[in-house]
Amino acid sequence: MRPWHLGNTTVRSPFRLRDGLVALSTSSLQGNLRGEEQERAFRRLLGEHGIVELGDDDTYSVGRKWRSALNKLGFLYPEVPPASGIPQSEIGPIDMITPNGWRLIRADTVPAMQECFLRALAAHYIPSALERKFDFAVFSPLRHTLAIMLELEKQTGESRLNFVEMAIVVQLTSSDESLADIVAKVLALRARRLASPNKRKFDRQEREAAAVLHGYAAGTFNDYADTNLRYLKATGLVQSKGRGLSLVPEKHVFVEKLIQDTGIPDSDRSYFITLCNGAKLPTDNKDSALAVLDDLLQQLEKRGIPFDATGKQTDTPADIAIIRHQIEGILSEKNEEEYATRQAVEWEEIAAYMELIITRKGKKTLSNGEDIEVPQAEAPAYFEWVLWRAFLAINSLANKPYEARRFKIDQDFLPVGTAPGNGPDLIFEFHDFVIVVEVTLTDNSRQEAAEGEPVRRHVADLVSHYGAQSGKPVYGLFIANRIDSNTAETFRIGVWFTRTDDKMRLDIIPVTLVQFKAFFEALFTSGRVEVGLIRELLDLCGGLRPAHEAPAWKHEIQQTFNHRIAAITAMRN
Repeated sequence: MRPWHLGNTTVRSPFRLRDGLVALSTSSLQGNLRGEEQERAFRRLLGEHGIVELGDDDTYSVGRKWRSALNKLGFLYPEVPPASGIPQSEIGPIDMITPNGWRLIRADTVPAMQECFLRALAAHYIPSALERKFDFAVFSPLRHTLAIMLELEKQTGESRLNFVEMAIVVQLTSSDESLADIVAKVLALRARRLASPNKRKFDRQEREAAAVLHGYAAGTFNDYADTNLRYLKATGLVQSKGRGLSLVPEKHVFVEKLIQDTGIPDSDRSYFITLCNGAKLPTDNKDSALAVLDDLLQQLEKRGIPFDATGKQTDTPADIAIIRHQIEGILSEKNEEEYATRQAVEWEEIAAYMELIITRKGKKTLSNGEDIEVPQAEAPAYFEWVLWRAFLAINSLANKPYEARRFKIDQDFLPVGTAPGNGPDLIFEFHDFVIVVEVTLTDNSRQEAAEGEPVRRHVADLVSHYGAQSGKPVYGLFIANRIDSNTAETFRIGVWFTRTDDKMRLDIIPVTLVQFKAFFEALFTSGRVEVGLIRELLDLCGGLRPAHEAPAWKHEIQQTFNHRIAAITAMRN
């Protein structure tokens, strides 16, 4: 059987599709993406917006593959196959942005983006007018996978679906098979794997056997499974569970309602129209929306979270959606607060992520056998994210975890893009001081031009804010893999003039991620996780500014880090 996959294996991170759409929406290329010249131009557009790398691409395939991904999910109007007999004008102009595409562009929260992906994947059926190369009856891969997870939960008590189970069982099945038979295959594979003394070897052998049986390269099964898991998570209905997935508890009733829709498109025309507009969801129906809302209210009650729904209107699905989104926001904040409290015991994993960003390697296996990854295209976002986690682990914040970050996160607390450019990356408020953190992967002479003015402006804004509100001193912490001396000199001078020409002194300390990682690890290995030690270190480094120019200041900062790390380590001994 031919394995199927959701989304596109070239664009592994679904949320990057939104970035591509935003770039395209302001370009003359919209509706004009076909042919070598236009595909090269689309690739250049994506590169100019920092969405893809602008390396060698003699085949100009990047532009073509991005266009295909956006067509497949109905964010751009696809080309209607002539054999379908449907006039293109009945669907929409080729490669122009569709209603669901515009909905995704305008989505300004992660849940709103996830709803767009959910509507896209709920509208996606195979085989279809766009994908005929399958030998089974038409079905919805999204609903099919969710139904399998619910059946697993029914039989085992949990909905968990592991990576290898997706790779060599689920994505090789369709609705032609019974759920009971599919789940039996999953559980049989799980039992064999559990009994295996070498899990990696077992997984490799199972992939190789599947490759022989189905006539595909062994790597294809992993590539497709990785893509499937990423796009499933983009719907917001599932979350990571080890190296697999489980249903998000808050979405359980919604999923049950979604899979009850077992109908298929009645024609190619209706398929295209639904794909481009986005599928109807259970919460578009008042009765289903009320059932989902009732479940959410029960979840609040079980967790002891107060919520007064008295007097709130529930006359229409739109009314209900307002309440539902409010509750989901409350639950999300509560989940994030609980996540923040777990970071102290995960400090070694946090340090491992720092190592990946330092070495620019993609993956690392932890001592417990778990694999972690920093996708290359998402490294800037992961840089901000890992510093956020590091300060959560120090566990002394006066502000909430969701107030400390300016980037968005998904249901797995992973970053969805970087912080917007109109403010700092991270703001950590403590009892008696504030640290504004800015990070960059730029490590050459352009670093000063890109970061010098914005970082000083952001810190100056926070100095004014906290000076007026609480009088707390504000420190800037600038972190990069390499600190350019021109950048360091800008921060060493450390001044900012307001609109009224008042001069402000700014305390911005430039450090490398290697330096920060070593200090972070010393705090935890010594058992002295005290935020006061961080402030002391920043004061020591800042005090060196008057006596040194940038190169010497950087050297002295390194020496200061070394001395403080040695002192903290000695306290442990």
